[in-house]
Amino acid sequence: MILRGDPAGPLAAPAALSGGSMRVWRVWVVPVASLFAIWGCTSPIALVGSVEPATVTPAVLARPAPAPAVSPGLGPGAIRSHWARDDLPVSPRARRIDCERIRCVALTFDDGPGAYTEPLLDILAGYGARATFFVVGRMAFGDGESTLRRMVAEGHELGNHTWDHPQLPLLSQSAIREELGRTQWLVKRATGVTMILMRPPYGLTDSRVAAESRQLGLAQILWNVDTLDWRDQDPSIVARRATEAGPGSIVLMHDIHRSTVQAVPRLLDEFAARGYRFVTLSELYGGRPAPGRKYYGGP
Repeated sequence: MILRGDPAGPLAAPAALSGGSMRVWRVWVVPVASLFAIWGCTSPIALVGSVEPATVTPAVLARPAPAPAVSPGLGPGAIRSHWARDDLPVSPRARRIDCERIRCVALTFDDGPGAYTEPLLDILAGYGARATFFVVGRMAFGDGESTLRRMVAEGHELGNHTWDHPQLPLLSQSAIREELGRTQWLVKRATGVTMILMRPPYGLTDSRVAAESRQLGLAQILWNVDTLDWRDQDPSIVARRATEAGPGSIVLMHDIHRSTVQAVPRLLDEFAARGYRFVTLSELYGGRPAPGRKYYGGP
C-alpha cells in the first residue's frame, strides 16, 4: 500500500467557534481551472440519468430530502442543548484487520446525510459492510443527527466534510477554522465521536488547510478511485467504476444520489466475489492516520 503525504504547515492559534446564521441552500462557485484539476464532489444538483430497476424500495428512495434545519444562532450552546448525553450511540467492538495481508477496500460517501442515506445504511447492514461517511455539517444538523448516531452504532466511521462545502483554499484562515470546527463540534455533541478524518470539498487543499486540519487532529483523506456518480447517475456505470478499485483503494461516492444507492448492492457483490473486505479508513491504515497529512489510497 502506497501512503503519500505532505507535512502540515505551522499550527494556527485556536479560536472560539462562532455561530452565525446558517444558509439553507448552498451556492458553490467553482473556478474553471478547478474543474480540470478535480472531479469529485463537484455537483450539488441531482442530474437526470438512466436508472435501472431499484434494488432499494422505490417508495423509500422517492422521498424528497428534508430541508436542513435552520438555527439563527448556531454555536456550542445551541448544539449542547439539542441532544441529551444518554442519546449517544455505542460503537461495536473494533475489528483487527490487516489490510497489508488481505484485500481491503474503503468505500467513502460524501455530502450527506440526505434522503437516501438511511436506505444506504440498510443495504450496508445487510452485507455486514462498513464504510466512511464524510458529513456536511449543515446537512447533519437537526434531523440528520439521528442518522449520524445510527452510523456510529453500526460501525461506520465519520469524517468532516466542512459545514457548507466551500472551496477551502479560497477562505481566510479563520473561515477555514470555522468550517471545520463547527462540523467537528456538531458531530461530537450528536454522537460523542471526535472525528479524526476530513475530506476537503472538491479535493482542494493547501498549506493553510493542512495547518487547520492538523490543529483539529484531522488527517486529509482524498481518493484514488472516483466513480463520478454525481455526473453519470447510472447504477451500472457507478458500480463498474467502483469495482475497478484494487487492494487498499479509497472509492469516492456520494450518498445524496439515488442512483449511487442503487449501485451499491452490485458493487458489494462484485467485491465480495473477489475476496475483498469492506473497511473504514482507520481500519485501512491500521490505526489513526497522521493529522494534517494527505492520504490517497491505492495499492
